[in-house]
Amino acid sequence: MTEIFDVAVIGGGAAGLSGAVVLGRSRRSVVVIDAGSPRNAPAEGVHGFLSRDGIGPRELVEIGRTEVERYGGVVVPGTAVAARRTDGPFEVRLDDGRSIEARRLLVTTGLADELPDVPGVAERWGRDVVHCPYCHGWEVRDQPVAVLAINTDLAVHQAMMFRQLTPDVTFLQHTAAAPSEEQAAQLNAWGIEVIAGIVESVEVAEDRISGARLGDGSVVACSAVVVVPRMVANSGVLAGLGLSPAPHPMGFGESIAADPTGLTEAPGVWVAGNAADLTAQVVSSASGGAAAGAAINADLIAEDTRLALKVLSRDYWDERYGSGKRGTGDKPNPQVAAAAADLPAGTALDVGSGTGTDSIWLASRGWKVTGVDLSDVALERAARRAAEAGVDVTWHQADLADWEPGAAEFDLVSAQYIHLPRPVREALHRRLAASVRPGGTLLIVGHHPADLEQPVRYPRLPHLMFTGEEIASVLDPAEWDVTVSAPERSVEHDGHKLTLTDAVMRAVRRPT
Repeated sequence: MTEIFDVAVIGGGAAGLSGAVVLGRSRRSVVVIDAGSPRNAPAEGVHGFLSRDGIGPRELVEIGRTEVERYGGVVVPGTAVAARRTDGPFEVRLDDGRSIEARRLLVTTGLADELPDVPGVAERWGRDVVHCPYCHGWEVRDQPVAVLAINTDLAVHQAMMFRQLTPDVTFLQHTAAAPSEEQAAQLNAWGIEVIAGIVESVEVAEDRISGARLGDGSVVACSAVVVVPRMVANSGVLAGLGLSPAPHPMGFGESIAADPTGLTEAPGVWVAGNAADLTAQVVSSASGGAAAGAAINADLIAEDTRLALKVLSRDYWDERYGSGKRGTGDKPNPQVAAAAADLPAGTALDVGSGTGTDSIWLASRGWKVTGVDLSDVALERAARRAAEAGVDVTWHQADLADWEPGAAEFDLVSAQYIHLPRPVREALHRRLAASVRPGGTLLIVGHHPADLEQPVRYPRLPHLMFTGEEIASVLDPAEWDVTVSAPERSVEHDGHKLTLTDAVMRAVRRPT
């Protein structure tokens, strides 16, 4: 995939899909990478999720994917195995060799449950071996339940919570320490029997748990077994970003540390759902993903604002032209060459002339050219190049946001790839139109919004891009003959062969 997304969501459960919906509704380009193996897949239904109670886990995922795609998001089947930060965006590598680039990451890879090594526990997990009274308690109400202890404190807590749901709860000490005197009194107050001894297996009859077999051969009858697994965030994909899980303060396992919005210590990386909160239920995971999506969008807005201010400044362009990497070619922009080929030489205005390639090319063909640019550095380079080429060009430094060209002075006015905020851009284009003589040509070319889907490194600011139709809308159709087009051109960029699209508006002012 060649597109640079605003956000890559790694993990397509409730948290990831909720974050992706928030981002899609904010008109962010978002991709969800999902292996299709949700933690809660064995469960019959999701519970405690208002309006979705009892829905199957996979059905919930399918609904979420449909909603993501409704808002322009892309869902990619696959497993993300590594992520790294490049000079620009993040790169996420998939297990099939593909890679995806994105400006921000939302990691919602969930957790792995480390279950007791007791035969039958893993096989019945999520069905009648359960852990959460809020997720599964109602389904085992009034049935005999056995709590299989690994951690005494957590198991005592579980036993008392399930006792609220059923009168028949047994505490199986198994490998845990014996309850303290206080804990034993609490269990006794609820009528919960404590049975010492190692649990050898979970017994099953007719595809239902029938009991827990102890080492002495006895069987404790029960219809469900409660365990508290050690829960560890699935964080392998984050290793290359310097992030690893940290111990949970209550001893549940290990999770990725983050602030309340899900932002981690790695700039640009958010986590949500069980990767960040080991005890989060589906509804709270969805909430965490939505909160992270909103925070990511706000962060991108702040970055885009800084970038927009930067690219509109003289210092930015002086730096770019001063590096010597920009404006070194000698071929004119193809639309300028095509327009001039049909016109007799006359007066030309080259707006945003840069290092003067178009101006010098026109001057060499007999045009009387004025080149205008914001950057002094660019104009100095342009003047040297014109002198070396033996042509005369009038160079003028100006801020195009408020510069006023002369009225009806030019036979050709060309503005190539000048990107400004819409109100400023439209005002400039009206002034440029006014500077065209009757019978003259106005040629405006820019980066088409379609280029946002390509992995190009120029500033990704959609509000500065435009179509030919948008430019044409500022002209009075009674005064102009207008042609708009969106020609494609092939380029090689950062090792990729790309097809870019230009927004072209060519208008001829009708003679008076």
